[in-house]
Amino acid sequence: MVIIDRVILIVLDSVGVGALPDAERFGDLGSDTIGNISQQLQGIDLPRFQMLGLGNIHTILGVPPHPAPAASYGKMTEKSVAKDTTIGHWEIAGLVSEQAFPTYPHGFPAEVMDEFERRIGRHTLGNYPASGTVILDELGAEHLRTGYPIVYTSGDSVFQIAAHEQIIPVDELYRLCQIARDMLQGKHNVGRVIARPFVGVAGAFKRTDRRRDYALPPSGPTVLDYVTEAGQTVWAIGKIEDIFAKRGISKAVHTHDNMDGVDRTLEAMRELERGLVFTNLVDFDMLYGHRNDVAGYAAALKAVDERMPEVLQALRANDALILTADHGCDPTTPSTDHSREYVPLLVYGPGLKSAVDLGTRTSFSDVGATIAEWLRVRPTIAGTGFANELAP
Repeated sequence: MVIIDRVILIVLDSVGVGALPDAERFGDLGSDTIGNISQQLQGIDLPRFQMLGLGNIHTILGVPPHPAPAASYGKMTEKSVAKDTTIGHWEIAGLVSEQAFPTYPHGFPAEVMDEFERRIGRHTLGNYPASGTVILDELGAEHLRTGYPIVYTSGDSVFQIAAHEQIIPVDELYRLCQIARDMLQGKHNVGRVIARPFVGVAGAFKRTDRRRDYALPPSGPTVLDYVTEAGQTVWAIGKIEDIFAKRGISKAVHTHDNMDGVDRTLEAMRELERGLVFTNLVDFDMLYGHRNDVAGYAAALKAVDERMPEVLQALRANDALILTADHGCDPTTPSTDHSREYVPLLVYGPGLKSAVDLGTRTSFSDVGATIAEWLRVRPTIAGTGFANELAP
């Protein structure tokens, strides 16, 4: 087996590559995030991703298969019965979830909201599923008038609290979220409580980058735990620290947007000697998928594509780069929620074989299993590693 000292794992949040066989069960029949975007725009130009082999994984108009891709390629099936960020990332890290988190398509029950309002000492607004920007248009002015925080959810397992930074200061919003996180246990153990601060005036509200996620701790050990246990370093870039509730993480930095995420990843690569850099690039999902912004999503893909040469040039001889996603969020469908999709798998390293067809993996956890093999730490509970398939 080739010696790998560092793994750079980048999650292109929500960049799905076609509906899973059980997508209809989730209301996602026909979802195909990147494929449908390319069709609607009559093509998308992603030359660096094309060079790596993205077009070898899936039909993407404008990104044809490469005859000799620089990376090895495949796609992965989510084994956990879910389509949310938290479970998707946990599975990537080698932990398959047997049960999905609860969701609230009709809002949270009275027993939840009454207790939450009692604990925070104030009323709330909302309590229904909504897009994060739409609900500001609907309730933002009333929030300014009353000072009541806005509570909402989505098709995912989230309890989101929005507040204007001049009405409820961000530190106070974080406190409210921690109260909700402490309260939402047992049958109401939502995957994440999310602070959604915003600014602006009625008709022109804008969410700020001081979002914070309060996730449940992983239900079992992940490869992050095993890497840090072995004395190696895990760098968490973006919302990774929140998703794993700080467990198995050595150093963490939150980011403003995708470009900042790439910048922080490059900084971590300059510093790290041995271990894992785990990055989430959230803009695809947060800014464009959930808002059904097809053009914006495509522009974000192109912006990251243009940064790929910097990432590739920063790799050392014993590095491995993995590009994947955690679910889909097809902006071409009426839904604004995540979609149950395959995710891409692109694996590149100066010392690894290229152009290996890794096929359709049966679980995202194959990534975690492979990282454990490469970094020579304890094997993950779930997953089938592919390190041997890429050994020269």
